[in-house]
Amino acid sequence: MLVAGAVAMVLSIAAPVAAQTPNKVVGTWQMTAASVEANGTTSLPYGPEPQGKLVFTSDLHFVEFLHDPRIPRFKSNERGGGTDEENRAVMAGTLALYGRYTVDADGNFSGNTVEGSSFPNWIGDVRTTNELRMVVDGNRMIENFQRPGGAKVTIIWERVR
Repeated sequence: MLVAGAVAMVLSIAAPVAAQTPNKVVGTWQMTAASVEANGTTSLPYGPEPQGKLVFTSDLHFVEFLHDPRIPRFKSNERGGGTDEENRAVMAGTLALYGRYTVDADGNFSGNTVEGSSFPNWIGDVRTTNELRMVVDGNRMIENFQRPGGAKVTIIWERVR
C-alpha cells in the first residue's frame, strides 16, 4: 500500500513534466532591426539603430518595449510637460505592450492577446499566426506582423538570455 502510494505520487509529479513542450520563444530578446513596408515604401519606425526588449515568461506572459533612441528629451524635464511636438515624437517613436501568449505543441509561438498598450487601439486584440508570426532560429527570431491596414512590419530579435 505504501509503495503504491509512493509510485502514484511520483507519477503525478512526473506526468506534468513529461507533458510540457519546449517553449522556443521563452526568454529575453533584444531588437536589432525593424522596418515597415507600406504601399511599396520601406521605413524605419524606430530609426536606423532601434532599441527594444521583448520578454516571454515561462508562465506565458509577454512584455515588449520598442523605441527610437534619437527621440529628443523634453525641454521641461517633466513627463507630463511635453510640447505638442515632443509628445508626437514620443508617440511616433515608441511602442509598449504586454499581455499573454501561446505556443503550439512543438513550442512555436502561436498567438497573443494584448492586455495593455501605449497604442490603446490594440488593447484586447487577439492575434494568431495569420497576423503575427514569430519564427525562432537558434538565438535569432524574426517577427512578421501584418497590420490591418496592409502594412507589413518586420522585426529582427536576438536572444539575450
